[in-house]
Amino acid sequence: MNRLSLTLSRGVAQVTGAALGPYQSAVIRIGFAGTWLLFLLREFPHRQELYGPAGPWGWNLAKQLTADNHAFSALLWSDGRLWFEICYALAVLASAALVLGWRTRTASLLFMVGVLSLQNRSVFVGDGGDNVLHLMSIYLVFTRCGQVWSLDARRAARAAAARARGERVPADLAGPVLWAVLGLALGTAALTGRFHATEWLIPVLLWTAWAGLGLWWAVERRAAWREPRILLDVVANVLHNGALAVIMAEACLIYATAGWYKVQGSRWQDGTAVYYPLHLDYFSPWPGLADLMSSSGTIMMIVAYGTVMTQVAFPFTLFNRRVKNVLLVVMMAEHAVIAVVLGLPFFSLAMIAADAVFLPTSFLRRLGDLAARARGRLAGSAGRAVPAPRPTEESTADHVGFTT
Repeated sequence: MNRLSLTLSRGVAQVTGAALGPYQSAVIRIGFAGTWLLFLLREFPHRQELYGPAGPWGWNLAKQLTADNHAFSALLWSDGRLWFEICYALAVLASAALVLGWRTRTASLLFMVGVLSLQNRSVFVGDGGDNVLHLMSIYLVFTRCGQVWSLDARRAARAAAARARGERVPADLAGPVLWAVLGLALGTAALTGRFHATEWLIPVLLWTAWAGLGLWWAVERRAAWREPRILLDVVANVLHNGALAVIMAEACLIYATAGWYKVQGSRWQDGTAVYYPLHLDYFSPWPGLADLMSSSGTIMMIVAYGTVMTQVAFPFTLFNRRVKNVLLVVMMAEHAVIAVVLGLPFFSLAMIAADAVFLPTSFLRRLGDLAARARGRLAGSAGRAVPAPRPTEESTADHVGFTT
């Protein structure tokens, strides 16, 4: 009984004492936000046809659909072109801010609003990766994904270094101004009836996050409020670790369901399933390459069986580091091939970003060090840069998805 109590206390201390997987949460932040940003930039010339009020899926049709499924979309607040252009531009800026890790907490909220608004406006636009982005944009709101590899981390490191030297740190003005602007926007939307009673989840989430950000700022300004700061840290850590666990479970569920459904298909059973999409015009940006790959029945069978076995087996390999890491390489390589051969780059990028939550911490640290050295050589100022502090060992302790 004492051993069980000790184990439980250690588990509770680990979950509440630190935000686990700081490197993993940073890489999925960059991956998902970068994928959405690239998609928005690529489709910028076609944005009106995809999501605008003059598109094939008209504003009235979208309004009727969201009235039935209670989905949230800020684009349905107005059918004007100016409002659409503002929303699209804000979605691009929020994605860029989240990639860079600038005001990460606020950027993650705006990123979620942008993803939901555009995707729920035209539900028939997507290739499967949009479903992953849809879910992950909500989960990212609950994570502390700016601990490393972000402008927030660099700003915190510089402030800590200045305090260590006894220098006065200037007051943060951008944060309160941004908070006030967002509060004004939320209040205006609420008072003008933009939020309908049936779509209560997103407004509640936005108001709760807005109030939480204000409370966090107020507590940080009071050095004597040590206990409230500890409590806020505990709550944030629990939310972060829970959201990260949900992201991992979601990735496993995607692969497991895809694999088990494939097992039931006759084309996957006889090993010919991969052959057919390679000869569809819509999925053949490189016909010559598709013909070369499909010229061998043996290769097609190996790819089909290998895909099924990898997807079915992956959730069961998470407790074995070596096997898990091997399957991660295989799955990421498979998605890279899909991006090129089938012309689905954004679906592949979204899935690779979801896979990245299982990457080893040691690998991500080495990758970050290599990127930092390369950036230092290009800038010629590596000696003057202030490195972002690494999280404590408790925050990178061995975990199901974070083992080295």
